[in-house]
Amino acid sequence: MNIDAVIPWVDGADPAHRERLEAHLASRGGGRPPAARATRFHDAGELDWCVASILRFAPWFRRIHIVTDRQTPALVARLRGTPEAGRVHVVDHREIFAGHEQCLPTFNSRTISAMLWRIPDLAGHYVCFNDDFMILRPIEPTAFFRDDGVVLRGEWHAQRDHAAFAGVRRLVKRVRGGAAERAGNREAQELSARLAGFDRRYFRLPHVPYPYRRATLQAFFDAHPGLLGQQLAHALRSPEQFLAESLAAHLEIAAGRAVFDDGLRVVQLKPGEQREWRLRGKLRAADRDARIAFACVQSLDQASEALQRDIAAWLDRRIEPAAALAPR
Repeated sequence: MNIDAVIPWVDGADPAHRERLEAHLASRGGGRPPAARATRFHDAGELDWCVASILRFAPWFRRIHIVTDRQTPALVARLRGTPEAGRVHVVDHREIFAGHEQCLPTFNSRTISAMLWRIPDLAGHYVCFNDDFMILRPIEPTAFFRDDGVVLRGEWHAQRDHAAFAGVRRLVKRVRGGAAERAGNREAQELSARLAGFDRRYFRLPHVPYPYRRATLQAFFDAHPGLLGQQLAHALRSPEQFLAESLAAHLEIAAGRAVFDDGLRVVQLKPGEQREWRLRGKLRAADRDARIAFACVQSLDQASEALQRDIAAWLDRRIEPAAALAPR
């Protein structure tokens, strides 16, 4: 089967992008919400490692679609004249939001992910990489698809909103003065599961590349156009939103097209939350464990300068982007 890679990407340092974001925040009034923190849009060169890792360790991908908002990453120019140049396509938000232009600009990864299946000439099977996802070792298509089914990594959890302590959560919210719900990953995965008919439990996905069957989301949104409209209404992430990757996964589970396999693991590096000694230990563990095939480096800009250099050197050694992106 043909399989494409899809990478949503943004350069928050671009003055034009920053101007659009500031204009949107001004239209909302108030301060800058957590969903608009600068680190969410910061580009520390992660895209180079992401694309290079795909070209080196998964050359069987037919195309790599980089989805942006009126931006062109520098690596496109560097690839010009190389055999890979024709495989890397830049897709603008206006292409995938055709017919929904009133929802642009958007600064919301959840909104964008729900529209990736509309990329022109997208393969029927695709894998979504956040720009901070990287492959660390050679992998085969069966890492993501088997017999037209999707390979899922994760584990089952009880739905907290339907668990015994749901009342406690509501009480805590009242005590805090009815503060707005957090637009957290777990909450969004639970909502996604419920949309697919899973009311008491959900299959929690880790931060790894996500496989999709294009027809699955297309059919779902054709049947629920109002739901798609609600998703697109949020220019910044909201607790009312689902996760496209989780919704798609649960739809495949419900249809009997899911294969559960945790044989390949991910090392998740979160400098904004994890202590430096722990991050360095994770790098050493990833070198020793052959099962770790993916890396997710969230908010690299939150690390100290020394740790940023060390993580970059580690990714350079594992992926060798200079060789993967160089003319041959």
